[in-house]
Amino acid sequence: MIRAVIFDMDGTLIDTEKYYRVFWPRALAEFGYQMTDEQALSMRSLGRPFAPAQLKSWFGEELDYYAVRDLRKKLMEECLDREGVRCKPGALELVQKLKEQDVTTAIATATDLERTAKYLRLTGLEGYFRRLISATQVKEGKPSPDIYLYACEQLGLSPEECLAVEDSPNGVLSAYRAGCKVVMVPDQTEPDEELKRLLYARVDCLLDILGVLGEESTEI
Repeated sequence: MIRAVIFDMDGTLIDTEKYYRVFWPRALAEFGYQMTDEQALSMRSLGRPFAPAQLKSWFGEELDYYAVRDLRKKLMEECLDREGVRCKPGALELVQKLKEQDVTTAIATATDLERTAKYLRLTGLEGYFRRLISATQVKEGKPSPDIYLYACEQLGLSPEECLAVEDSPNGVLSAYRAGCKVVMVPDQTEPDEELKRLLYARVDCLLDILGVLGEESTEI
């Protein structure tokens, strides 16, 4: 029985994943590196220690990962301050309905807690989640299972009792490796055949998750 829904944030609940696709290449260009769109896509939700290792494998050990990352964060925040942070379609309606039905919800995100709280506040999603879990709180980020295992522990539930909602391959791998049932709401790309085999469901929009929960015949 599913007793909780754990959401990724960027690209799943809020429309920010597309900006990582823009600002990783732009930040790297400032340091003299050229990142392809395919490489930028593969960085989605990629956490420590995998992100530094990935960039160094592409561009060389001399790359200063943290300098590039800090510039990417600065450029992205400036853009979001100008353009605003928006929910993905159906996000607010979904969390409202889950709250009405007393479904436990949490966030498991690669974003640090300060920015997570900021984004949730700006999008009207603040206050709907029992726990906010960031990859900064665990040893390894996505696609390691650490963040989902920690989220389940904080909720007092087993992974088998939790439905994880993700938009990217690295997020799906993290939740699946933790033992959660994984629903993918594709954002930038569709799942390939290998990723599809790991999914409990693939849905077109967030509100379709209500149907997934209904099919589970859960007492929620």
